[in-house]
Amino acid sequence: MFSFIFFSLWFFAPAGLANMAAFVSGKIGFLKKLNYPVDCHLKVGGKRILGDHKTVRGFLSAIVVGIIACFVEIVCYSNFFSIRELIPVDYYTVNPIILGGLLGLGALVGDSVKSFFKRRVNIEPGKSWFPFDQIDYIIGGIVFSAFYIHLSFGEYVLLFIVWFLLHPITTSIGYLLKIRHMPI
Repeated sequence: MFSFIFFSLWFFAPAGLANMAAFVSGKIGFLKKLNYPVDCHLKVGGKRILGDHKTVRGFLSAIVVGIIACFVEIVCYSNFFSIRELIPVDYYTVNPIILGGLLGLGALVGDSVKSFFKRRVNIEPGKSWFPFDQIDYIIGGIVFSAFYIHLSFGEYVLLFIVWFLLHPITTSIGYLLKIRHMPI
């Protein structure tokens, strides 16, 4: 069971880090120039498609962080036999730009799709919408990465469960570090 949990954490770490990077990038001064909404201020039914919180800065940060995280995984996989023993995917054949980019982009697209529906039901940005705030990036990352790496149904289910349970822990840590305004 440990190897399955480790693999879930390992495989999806670029998406999880990308999801956090989009949020944290808003705190980095020189990235403010990229603070333009991806919906270009367009509206559907009188409401913004996504709102000001989904930015070019966030998307670019997420993709870059996803690629870097995947590159680090490949280096670790190549240099540590114990990791290769636990990972059922051959990372020697993985292109970090493709997998990391897909995981990062997928996490943000999943979050954006959720935001679109969140606006339709009149939930303000930053307000909790359980369980959708916890699963949006997971579903997006799974869907996008599946175009490149195919996991078994059981691996996807376990990945989903592990990252769903990890989400409140990471957001609570962000709250304690004063990066987030709300604990969950």
